[in-house]
Amino acid sequence: MSKKATPDTKYNLDWTSAPNGLSVVVPIYNEVKTLEQMIQRIDDTGLVSQIVLVDDGSTDGTRDILEKLKKSKRKDLAIEMHESNRGKGAAVRTGIAKTKGDLVLIQDADLEYDPADYPILLDPALNRGADVVYGSRFLGGPHRVLFFWHYVVNRFLTFLSNMLTNLNLTDMEVGYKLFRKEVLDKVTIKSERFNFEPEITAKVAKQKLRIFEVPISYDGRTYDEGKKIGWLDGVEALWTIFKYRFTD
Repeated sequence: MSKKATPDTKYNLDWTSAPNGLSVVVPIYNEVKTLEQMIQRIDDTGLVSQIVLVDDGSTDGTRDILEKLKKSKRKDLAIEMHESNRGKGAAVRTGIAKTKGDLVLIQDADLEYDPADYPILLDPALNRGADVVYGSRFLGGPHRVLFFWHYVVNRFLTFLSNMLTNLNLTDMEVGYKLFRKEVLDKVTIKSERFNFEPEITAKVAKQKLRIFEVPISYDGRTYDEGKKIGWLDGVEALWTIFKYRFTD
């Protein structure tokens, strides 16, 4: 599918400012149970011009799915594979380099974030002049009730990030972030792991951009269901918040 620079009558989205459409970058690590369903959900939106799938050294059969997708020769798919597990930041960096759309959205390969929310994320960029759009799990969207201490740590990291960037986000660590491609072209992503989130936040804050935040749904996973982020990632995020406040 290729988006055209015309108003979107179904969702009331005006693609004039993004004639090359939306590229979705999907970092993947051991998501054999959810990957195909996630791709189908992305396709079902009818809003995506390009899907960039980046496997980060999976060992659970995920690569077999990607090999089948390669053989399908879908023109809207780009597939990259890391030989070893390097981390989400590394996978996102690889994916962004392959994007062709005017807008770029990060989409995890699990089912925690729902592509049905794409119109909510796209509206500020297409209709309101936003350069960057963050989803937020804390602005009223439906969410699965899970870990209290994860919530506390997320809010604490967001608070520290806001102090040093002078933003007023409610959910800096959110997985749904949408950017104009020209914004990402001015950023060099160095983080290899989940500390991508505070790094990119610090770097877009320095560009003095129009940043919006919108409510999204969230169906979080337990560790038994495949959740990967841990307490060491929180420590790394804390260091990253301070590091990129004072360096590039």
